[in-house]
Amino acid sequence: MRDTTDEAANAAPDALYRFLTAEPADRERLAPRVVAAVGRERLDEIVDTTLGRVGEVTGVRDSRDGLVIEGTRGRALAFAATRDGHELDGLLIAPGAHRPARLRTNWVRPALAWTVLVLLFVVRIDACWEAPSRIAWCGRLLIVAAGYLVVEGWRAPALFPWWIRRPLEAGALVALASAWRLPGLPTSGGAPELVVGAALVAVLGVLLMRARRHRWGTAVSQPLVFPLQGGSWYVGQGGGRSLNHHFAVPEQRGALDVVQAGPGGTRGRHRARTQGTHGKNERYLIYGQPVHAPCDGTVVSAADHIDDQEPGAVRYQPLYGNHVWIDTGAEIVKLAHLRPGTVTVSTGDPVRVGQVLGEVGNSGNSSEPHLHLHAERDGLGLDLEFEGVSGPLYRGRTVRT
Repeated sequence: MRDTTDEAANAAPDALYRFLTAEPADRERLAPRVVAAVGRERLDEIVDTTLGRVGEVTGVRDSRDGLVIEGTRGRALAFAATRDGHELDGLLIAPGAHRPARLRTNWVRPALAWTVLVLLFVVRIDACWEAPSRIAWCGRLLIVAAGYLVVEGWRAPALFPWWIRRPLEAGALVALASAWRLPGLPTSGGAPELVVGAALVAVLGVLLMRARRHRWGTAVSQPLVFPLQGGSWYVGQGGGRSLNHHFAVPEQRGALDVVQAGPGGTRGRHRARTQGTHGKNERYLIYGQPVHAPCDGTVVSAADHIDDQEPGAVRYQPLYGNHVWIDTGAEIVKLAHLRPGTVTVSTGDPVRVGQVLGEVGNSGNSSEPHLHLHAERDGLGLDLEFEGVSGPLYRGRTVRT
């Protein structure tokens, strides 16, 4: 039996349950906007395929992964949106069976990687203090520098929590402080370490430079205006393959993920400024910042009804969440993960550059508040160019507007 005592809290699960258990002839009445978006035949195909996988639907419940369709033969993960508690405004059903993890182990791999990295830094920094000669000290310091080049270059330091960033900064100072031993050390000895250190720095430096200067070869038809104004904006994803996790998706290969950087590189507000807020999203500087149209054009898709994610917990939702897509006549410019209830335009509306489209949020496939931006033409992502911004944007670069 399904618990429907709190209909307001269970509006989406209840609406989805009614839709899935209704007769096929009633589906258009229960989800008119979904039918208009995908077509009756395609919707019937999706529903019938889902029912074939899960069997007879016995319930729909909310979970930390999203809505779970319970059936006699299995489960499926879904997203559903409803404005009036009856008709479905949005529907997305994941392919394949849903098998919830018994234990949440997403933190294990990052924690293990950081532990190994910290141990390596400790060992190499300690080696600087134990160097038997000046040449050996130079080589060992270069090896430490190569490690910092990896962290500062391929990672996004402003996205690190303070308890990782501050010890890394302190470690660099400790390594440099070992230079006080140099006057008492002999010069000769340690050439192999110097060669290894210099080679590591040179190779990593060249690779990093190539990744930051990477271009796909096809740019937007004209420079865009940066969509965020009045602050410092930090690129968390962007650049070549090793700097941008979007590269594997053809239409997103030139995409940027942007956060706001505050004093000291932090991206969160002071606790005192967020007292009384109802969620953790408000703790991020970029959350709620106005998003401006980067170009003139016509809106070809807009969504405003998808709830924000809770930072760090990604529920199953449409990939882009709340969004605005603009057709410039030469390409489609997409802005995503907007805050629900703030999108100011609808499909078919003309927009002018600088017009406010909405606010930065955390909807869709997003682990924290940020703005996703990319442009595509014929299914392929384009190199982004912005007025007043020289060169390509890449992970780790800051834009001030």
